[in-house]
Amino acid sequence: MFVFTTKLSKKKAILILIALAVILTAIILLAGRRDQQTQEGTDAPGREVHTEGDIVAYLEHLGWQAARLPLEVQEIIIPREFDHVFEAYNHMQLQAGFDLSDYRGLPALRYSFQIENYPGQAEGVVADVLIVHNRIVGGDIQSVYLDGFIHGLVLRP
Repeated sequence: MFVFTTKLSKKKAILILIALAVILTAIILLAGRRDQQTQEGTDAPGREVHTEGDIVAYLEHLGWQAARLPLEVQEIIIPREFDHVFEAYNHMQLQAGFDLSDYRGLPALRYSFQIENYPGQAEGVVADVLIVHNRIVGGDIQSVYLDGFIHGLVLRP
């Protein structure tokens, strides 16, 4: 067995505490910077938004030209239990880098914007963007027509 003892003066204790505080602050700042870089990435799932303009800017970042004002803003509740339809919807979200299972049972705002540059379809295309606590957590781009389509929030081809 090895025993180590030392005499710790007030001056040494204060220096150790200051060194620990500096190290802890550096770790926190580096973690915050890495999170911010992730949010500013190309497709940045989970991007923080505060205004409708932020949502439009996100869609434009993906290559979609969206109307400046939403067609609709609706409060929804993400289901606590996913049925087979919502499981399929969440699978589409996973392909786009989102995961709604982290938000089960939470209220969300669904912003719907007209998309004006969908290839081969001049009208009738809408982007729905789901927001929880000022963060984009999912969404889709879809045709409003019966024989339409739906896909996740992905880069425009």
